[in-house]
Amino acid sequence: MVQAALRLLLYPLPGKRTRRGYSFLRPKIKECKRLLRKIPSRAKENMRNLVLLFLLAAFGLCWTQYKSSPKPVRTSIVHLFEWRWVDIALECERYLAQHGFAGVQVHIFVDAVFNHMLNSAAGSGNRGICNSYFNAELHDFPAVPYLKFDFNDPICKTPSGDIENYSDPIQVRYCRLYGLLDLSQWKDDVRSKIIDFLNHLIDLGIAGFRIDAAKHIRPEDINVILSKLNNLNTQWFTKGSRPFIYQEVIDLGGEAVQSSEYFRNGRVTEFKYGTQLGAVLRKWNGQKMANLKNWGESWHMMPSNKAFIFVDNHDNQRGHGSGGASILTFWNPRLYKMAVGFMLAHPYGFTRIMSSYWWPRDIQNGTDLNDWVGPPSNSDGSIKPVIIHADGTCGNGWICEHRWDEIRNMVIFRNVVFGEPITKWWDNNNNQVAFGRAGKGFVVFNNDNRNLSVILPTGLPAGIYCDVISGQKEGKACTGIQIHVAANSMAHFQINYQAKHPFIAIHVEAKL
Repeated sequence: MVQAALRLLLYPLPGKRTRRGYSFLRPKIKECKRLLRKIPSRAKENMRNLVLLFLLAAFGLCWTQYKSSPKPVRTSIVHLFEWRWVDIALECERYLAQHGFAGVQVHIFVDAVFNHMLNSAAGSGNRGICNSYFNAELHDFPAVPYLKFDFNDPICKTPSGDIENYSDPIQVRYCRLYGLLDLSQWKDDVRSKIIDFLNHLIDLGIAGFRIDAAKHIRPEDINVILSKLNNLNTQWFTKGSRPFIYQEVIDLGGEAVQSSEYFRNGRVTEFKYGTQLGAVLRKWNGQKMANLKNWGESWHMMPSNKAFIFVDNHDNQRGHGSGGASILTFWNPRLYKMAVGFMLAHPYGFTRIMSSYWWPRDIQNGTDLNDWVGPPSNSDGSIKPVIIHADGTCGNGWICEHRWDEIRNMVIFRNVVFGEPITKWWDNNNNQVAFGRAGKGFVVFNNDNRNLSVILPTGLPAGIYCDVISGQKEGKACTGIQIHVAANSMAHFQINYQAKHPFIAIHVEAKL
């Protein structure tokens, strides 16, 4: 294999359901399962999270490196972290297709880990994929094959062989990340193995790639690899379609490697998004929501059409990666819902939603000693199924944030208002804000310590609208708050500062 581990990601594509359902994917899933069984789930700390499962609220079938379709109708990704294949297929049909996620057809989207192989201290044996032999000490991976001269050890000059100074780009790109053996992507022989493998996946029906640890690979080397990739398989994609690419680059500023170096290759993860939004909603250092009026590039974030954004991810919700204590997660549900709601209401970036599992946190001196705990499992180590209760929530230790009413309905909101600019901004110069999306939708947030009661111009057509946060439209009825928009587009909004739902959202498809 080209890499130490493959992370397999799924996303649904829009279209009418056929009798085939997901049957075309079954042979691929069977093969993926067979391969994944061979990967030790936790051989080393740095080998955690081998399998990440995503479902994309897809834009369409025509993919490029930056966007998914020239006519977008679905606008968000949900990361079903550590879900079983069978549960993903069920969720597509029973839930995602009905709630704006377009779960109709499924293709495989691969998280490509080709910056490194396994940890240098992993020893040797036949514990590789498909029982392949490896010897980490000798840098010997005959199943690829990779040998000692395929790694960057001679270039790295640190005493440990690891990255010791992130201000030194040579170390960042040629030394080991936490002891992981660093591949020489600048060598033709190494590149060719990576390219051949990625093209093999494309030929099987892969739609795109997340490039793991892209920060530790020279952008020009990634560019060469991407330039050699095949177009997507015309059995499932429009002729000439290119793989969708996004790259994991942690750039909080002040380091030698910058996100902008990777823009030419595809979208890039914007880690400052969740860090800064969390600080605002927590009201740290005098921050307030009124400051979000110019949210986006002016906050030293990358251009919107390059940004891949999220409130939290599988790493920083555990204190790993980047973001620190400001990151909001499901452990802070009220603020978390507000953060995700704001992200989905605002036009900046390409959004991803987290769907997590519970673990027994043990916070000591600011550190979670149980940050390593894996997904809900049986005594034999197999992952537990995702149980759906009668009220639609998940059981068996699965959090399922994507099923929370507020988040689910804001995914639909984002679909409805897609492409429209922010209009009618209002704030109280503190932590009450509101804005519209050019006559398609309107949101109001109250993160203040006092009640909100205000009459605002919404830009919406006159009528009665159902607030999709406190409830939803069901036929001609509304299960939540009703908002009356007058002929002049004005509407009265009220949110108690202690309310369960600290924001209101209305849109043209929620009109009664």
